[in-house]
Amino acid sequence: MSTQLSESKIEEIRKDFSFFDRDGNGQIDLPEFIELLTVISPKTKASHVQEGFKLIDSNDDGYIDFEEFLEWWQEGWWEY
Repeated sequence: MSTQLSESKIEEIRKDFSFFDRDGNGQIDLPEFIELLTVISPKTKASHVQEGFKLIDSNDDGYIDFEEFLEWWQEGWWEY
């Protein structure tokens, strides 16, 4: 993680993560990620979705867990 966040900010980000984790399994899959980007960055190009998902999924397990999400959220989700 690049910066130190307060507990309240982490909890706020966790709520955002949980909102998009529609099935409640603690992970965001590709369809959930597409929905997330549709909300936060509606002008995202379709070609960037798959590429972005792979970049965020740093352990390459096919899901974005909270730690991966938190790192992405801090480092520049707005670039999508």
